[in-house]
Amino acid sequence: MRSPETFDAFYAETRDRLLHEAYALTGDLSASRVAVRDAFTVAWHHWRKVSRLEDREAFVRPLAHRRAQRRHAARPWHRDKGIDDDVRATLDALSKLSSQERRTLVLSTLSPMTLGDIAREVGLPQSDAERVLQSATSRFSISRDVASTDVRPLLEALLEPIADTRWPRSTIVRRSGAARRRTHTLMGSAAVVAALLVSGTVVTSDGVEPSSLDQESALPSVTLRETQPAVPPSLAAESLLELDQVARFDPSMKWRISETSDNSAGDGLVMPCQQARFADPTTLDDFLRSVKTDGAGALMRSFIGKTSAEPTGKGSGKGKSDGRNGSRKATRERATAVEYVEMSADPKAARVAFRTAQGWYADCLDSRAQLLSTHTIGRVGDEATVLNLRTWNKTPARIAVGLARTGRLTVITLVSSTGKPVPVQATATGLAAAVNATCGKAGAGACAGPPKMRSSAPLAVGRPPGLLSAVDLPPVAGAVGPWVGTDPQRPRANAASTYCDNTQFAGKAVKRPLTRTFLFPAQKKMDTFGLTQTVATMKGRLASAFVSEVRSRIRKCGQDDLGTTVDTLVDRSSKRAQLTVWDVEIEISDERTMQFWMAIMRDGNAVSQVGFTPSEGKSLQRDAFIAIAERALERLSDLPGA
Repeated sequence: MRSPETFDAFYAETRDRLLHEAYALTGDLSASRVAVRDAFTVAWHHWRKVSRLEDREAFVRPLAHRRAQRRHAARPWHRDKGIDDDVRATLDALSKLSSQERRTLVLSTLSPMTLGDIAREVGLPQSDAERVLQSATSRFSISRDVASTDVRPLLEALLEPIADTRWPRSTIVRRSGAARRRTHTLMGSAAVVAALLVSGTVVTSDGVEPSSLDQESALPSVTLRETQPAVPPSLAAESLLELDQVARFDPSMKWRISETSDNSAGDGLVMPCQQARFADPTTLDDFLRSVKTDGAGALMRSFIGKTSAEPTGKGSGKGKSDGRNGSRKATRERATAVEYVEMSADPKAARVAFRTAQGWYADCLDSRAQLLSTHTIGRVGDEATVLNLRTWNKTPARIAVGLARTGRLTVITLVSSTGKPVPVQATATGLAAAVNATCGKAGAGACAGPPKMRSSAPLAVGRPPGLLSAVDLPPVAGAVGPWVGTDPQRPRANAASTYCDNTQFAGKAVKRPLTRTFLFPAQKKMDTFGLTQTVATMKGRLASAFVSEVRSRIRKCGQDDLGTTVDTLVDRSSKRAQLTVWDVEIEISDERTMQFWMAIMRDGNAVSQVGFTPSEGKSLQRDAFIAIAERALERLSDLPGA
C-alpha cells in the first residue's frame, strides 16, 4: 500500500539535510536543490519498494548526490553570488579536495551514516576510508587555516545560504513521481509489444505438443507461498503503569484509568505538544498498512486525577449527597496523566524516535506554552530527559514530561495539572517505574535504578539553533494571543539596542549575524511593543571586547545623560561567558519616560543582544526578563560557529 502520509513526513524531515550535503559537495545551490527534488520524485516512483527499506534515506542520498554533481559538472564556471566570505572560503577549501576525499569528509560530518556505511558508499574498505577521512580533514584544515576541531562547525555553517530555500509541496513531488511511473510503464509496454511483433513470437499453440510442465503437478512435499515479512515482537498492556505507580506523581489525588489503546483512533494526538501520531515513521508505516499482530507497535494509557474540595453545604446542588444530612462533596478534575510506549524496528530507529519526541516538548508548538526547565536523568534506561513546561491559556496548567529510551522502546510519561506542579524528582521516579515495567520484555534494553538528576541547558531547537524560540518566552499580562517570532534574517538595523549603546552587528569581524523579533500579532495598537534578539559570531577576544564596549557605553550613558537612568540587574563574567542585564529609563519629556530592558551576553565566540520595549499597560516582570536573558545565554552555545 502506498502511504502518502509517510512519504510527506520523510520528505519534510530529510530534504534540508540532503540539500546541505549536496551543496557541500558541489557548491552549487540551484543544481543541488533541483537534484534533491528530482531524487524525491524518483523515490515516490518506487515508493512501494522504498517504503519497506530500513534506511530510506540511503536510497535517496546517492541519487541526489549524483544528480547534483552531474548538473554542476555541466556548468563548471557557475558560482553562487552574494554568499558570505566564510562560506565562500569553506567551499573553496572543499573544492581543493579530491572527489573521494570530499565525499568522505562531507558524509562523515553532515550525514548520520556510520564510517562503514560511508566506506561502502565511496567504494573503499573501511580502513582505507579512515585514511581518506584523515587526509581530507588535514588538507581542509590547512587550506582553511583552522584547527581540525573547527571542521564540523564550518561545514554546518553552510546551512546559512540554504536556510531560505523554498521547496515544492510534497503533493507536487508525488504528482511528478506518479507521472514518471506512468511514463515508464507505457514505454515498457510499448517496448515489449514491439519486441513480440518484430520477433514473430506471437504464435498459436495449434499442433504443438504439450510440454511436461503442462502435465505434472507440483511436488507433494513442497509448498510454494509468498515470503512474509517478519512480524516484530509486540507490546502488551502488562508493560504499562498501574494506578498505584501513577499515584507517585501526586499522592493527594485520586486516580483512575481513563483509556488503554494502541493509539490508532482519531488523530492520535493524545498528549500536549505532540506533533504526530507516532515518533517513529516506521511505526506509522505499520499503522497505515493496518498491520495486525498480537500486540501493537505503540501503546497508550491515560489517567485522570481528581482532588476533593470542601463540602459545599446543604442544598447547594453541586457534587454528590452523602445521604445523611444533605451536605455534598464537590470533586473536580485537576490533572491528567498519559503513559506512551512505542517500539521501533531497532535501537537506531528508536534513537531517532526518542530525539523526535524530545523535540515535541523542547520546542512545543502549542499556543502559549513555555519551557521552564530541562533535566538530564541518569540510571534510567539508555538515556532519559525530564522537561517542565507551563501553558498560560485561560486555564493555566503545568506540564511535567519524562522521556526515556531503552533498547528499541521510547517511553513517555506526562502529567498536566491545573494545581501544583509535579516535582522533577517525582517525574523522574515515575519515568523509572515506566521503564522498569518494560524491563525484560521484547525490545527493552537497560532497566532503571534510582534516578540521578542533573539540570541541563535546553535542547537545541530552531534553524539555525542558538536563538530564542517562542517556547522560551513568558506570558505578558493583558496581551492577546501567543508570542510569534519572525524568521531569523540578516539585520539591516539592530532593534535590540537602545539609544544609549546603538550597537551594530556589522563589520568584517562580525560573522553570520542574524536577528529576529517576537510580537503578539493578535494584539492591536502595540507599535513599540516587542522583544528582539540579534546574534553573531566573532573570534573570542573580539567577542569579549564587543561585550565590554557595550557595557562601557551603557555605563557612560547613565553617568553623562541626566535624562537617563540605568539600573544594572545582572553583571557577571567568566573566561567563557559574560552576561549583563539593564533596566534603562530615558526621559522623553516632562510627562513621558520610555523604559527598555536590555541584555548583552557572550558564550565563546558567540555574542547576543536582547532588547524588550514595553507598551502602555503591558510589560514583563523584571525577573521574567532576567530569565529570558539567562535562557538566551544557555542557547547561545548552539549557534553555528560559537
